[in-house]
Amino acid sequence: MELKRLEGLAKSGYTNFGSMWEKGKVSSDKAFFSLKGEKGDVPVQSKVLSYWPDGSVKWACHTALSDLMGEKVSLDIALNQGLEEEILISEDNEKICIEAGKLKLCVCKKGNYLFKDVYLDGKRVLNEATCEALIESRIDDLNVHVEKYIGLIKSAKVVEKGSLKAVIKIEGVHVLEKDPEVTKLPFSIYMEVYRDSSSFKFTHTLFIDIDEEKEAIKGVGINFVSETKGPQYNRHVKALVDNGVFHEAGAMLLCWHPRVAPQIYHDQILGKELKFDDGSQEGRDALKASMEMPVWDEWRLFQDSSEHFLICKKTGKENVCYIDGLHGHRAKGVLAYGSESGSITLALKDFWQKYPSTLAVKGLSKEKTTGTIWLIPPDAKAMDFRHYDTRGYSQTYYEGFDVFGASAIGIANTCEYSIGFSDEIIPDDEALDKAYNEAQYRALYMADPEYYHELRAFGFWSLRSRNTEAENWLENQLDAAFEFYKNEVEVRKWYGMFNYGDFMHTYDSERHSWRYDMGGYAWQNTELVPTFWLWFYFLRTQRVDAFILCEAMTRHCSEVDVYHFGKYKGLGSRHNVRHWGCPCKEPRIAMAGHDRMYYYLTGDPRILDIFEEVKDADFATIETDPLRFFFDKKDMVYPTHARTGPDWSSFCSNWLTWWEVSRDEKYREKICTGIEDLKKTKLKLLSGTDFEYDPKSSHLRYIGDRATGGSHLSICQGSEQTWLEMTLLLDDPDWDKMLADYGCFYPLSNEEQNRITGGLIGSRQFSYPFMAAGVIAYGAHYYKDERLGKKVWEIIKDSLDTELGQNCIETIEVKNAGNQAVLNEIPKVSTNVFAQWCLNVIVALEFAKEYLPESF
Repeated sequence: MELKRLEGLAKSGYTNFGSMWEKGKVSSDKAFFSLKGEKGDVPVQSKVLSYWPDGSVKWACHTALSDLMGEKVSLDIALNQGLEEEILISEDNEKICIEAGKLKLCVCKKGNYLFKDVYLDGKRVLNEATCEALIESRIDDLNVHVEKYIGLIKSAKVVEKGSLKAVIKIEGVHVLEKDPEVTKLPFSIYMEVYRDSSSFKFTHTLFIDIDEEKEAIKGVGINFVSETKGPQYNRHVKALVDNGVFHEAGAMLLCWHPRVAPQIYHDQILGKELKFDDGSQEGRDALKASMEMPVWDEWRLFQDSSEHFLICKKTGKENVCYIDGLHGHRAKGVLAYGSESGSITLALKDFWQKYPSTLAVKGLSKEKTTGTIWLIPPDAKAMDFRHYDTRGYSQTYYEGFDVFGASAIGIANTCEYSIGFSDEIIPDDEALDKAYNEAQYRALYMADPEYYHELRAFGFWSLRSRNTEAENWLENQLDAAFEFYKNEVEVRKWYGMFNYGDFMHTYDSERHSWRYDMGGYAWQNTELVPTFWLWFYFLRTQRVDAFILCEAMTRHCSEVDVYHFGKYKGLGSRHNVRHWGCPCKEPRIAMAGHDRMYYYLTGDPRILDIFEEVKDADFATIETDPLRFFFDKKDMVYPTHARTGPDWSSFCSNWLTWWEVSRDEKYREKICTGIEDLKKTKLKLLSGTDFEYDPKSSHLRYIGDRATGGSHLSICQGSEQTWLEMTLLLDDPDWDKMLADYGCFYPLSNEEQNRITGGLIGSRQFSYPFMAAGVIAYGAHYYKDERLGKKVWEIIKDSLDTELGQNCIETIEVKNAGNQAVLNEIPKVSTNVFAQWCLNVIVALEFAKEYLPESF
């Protein structure tokens, strides 16, 4: 298998990348791999991510050093595991000790330390690391007080080890400093430690469980404590900023009296270690000056919005103020500090994108220094999780139901950061740039799109083609849609810790803004699967800007929009002003299908936790029945309901994913049980779409042909992609035919539908046929139906004019609108429309390209 590094990503550092294998090619018990770079063999560590139904390896993940890999690599099956020595790990009840070549440390299994005693080349470079949180309690908005919580480790375990990498999962909770019985904000942290690396990486998930009505989060930080040695003038801080670096020393040797030689100050700002001869006048003057000037102890790099950062500092004395050092636009999220004992570099991914963020150093003038990565910084206003109102607006603002259901308890947020060590008193600018690129733009290696397409990675999607005028027009529309949304992220500033990665739902052309304040029209929250659209677009193009958007959306949607514990575990919140604001808690928002592509391409360990959280999401519907306001519980036989789509289809996405990652056949059987129940109904997959459902037995109970919310909901929420992929994995010809029949039936007139079904359909509408165009194309392909195939392209072409009021995806220019001198606007834009239109074009081109006219 040939893979290449995606253009624009880091060219150094360890990286993790996925590989897909043909069914039956790689035995699961002999999954060994070899890697060759442009200059020869490259050490590689591998693990299996998922399996084909026959038990052979489907996806694997590999770890290697991108410096050695170069631009292109060849990955092959090996006969044996090789002779590379594994990273040494020993553990007892208290700790896990890791020896990864020149790097050694101990991870704690209990207590208040994440890890302790980090050694690099035999030298202790870090004493310990701890977590802390600040909770703001409010009587009212003017009367608040803040209490400190400290991290308490509950467990730590090795989840992966090999010759190049060890991964440790740490779980804990923050406890009130003055009363450890009071707990808030559970967390899980994956530490990735690499052989002979001078840095290691963290994936840190924070779970929300505060009392939103009375509490807000004032701070969440990770502290790294190290020893500091040498004179103050050899203690430094450096940060990457918009252009170049901000660099200062603890005692700045620019002095009026006594006058310090200019070359000394010049060398100091270059980061050179200074040594003075007290036998010379020059040396005596410099030493005297250093004893009489302010000594700076603390620096804070605070990104308060996507548009502004501030670096401020203060001395180590009591009752003194901070002073501003630099204002700027977007800092890169890298801060280094050091002394004669060496230096430490902190790097926080998406630093300004997920504002507010702070990187801080304190105690630089003392014997011990603390560097802190503030995921939620105390510099900012406390993070408020209250809803925007005290009631719902189901009719006016499309908020599902009028009941109040806006709790954030159970959601999460995941951040990535790294810490690195150096013998230098401060790293040079090039080293900081390297740390930034490895944290923000980690290398990713992929095969060509044709390879994934041939193996049917993630089901059915088409390769790009511009051989005809019609093909060229369609590809132009797909590119225009992507470019519009990529630009909207920047134009509308869709940034922030709990917003970055999401799009808005519906546009307001009168205000020239999105409907950010109008209930169900605000944040999208995976509704109508922009996730699938963007990931398929990326698979076809392998554009790095598309990957960045996909990665951000996966991180956001899998954490913020989903409940990870509590009664809603495995469900997500439908679209709303607040991501967690809608009373509709739905399996479709949380389903595993949104996240599979990121997991298989990168091997990200947190996503596997998500898969486990949602695999039994069907049980959450016992208490949160998706049709609870439409049916009386006392009249039901089964304990809850599931529409074929988007409820049962979302369960299928979860079950299919867990089946292929765990080989637990129970989850395949759950899918097959539902299919067999559908086979027994008069209209098969067209029946319902409302069914009663029993999570314990996985059975669907037919209760008539009624579709609460409309039949289009059964296909437009990822059902199409999940069901099509099931045709590849289940070996059930009846299911394939049921899906093809569904596609053939969808675009028929209501009169014809009732003629075929003997009136069972009644007035049930199969709305928005462009949202089913992919499965309609599948029906045309299955039956080789030219008439239906041509109908697909009529539906797709006409729908743009129907939905957008224009026959192609293009912007208009509006002057002095949306806070832009010239705003590029699509007046009737809806993310529902764009996500479904683009996704269905990509799928339809795979099944019905032969019926595509030469030109529209």
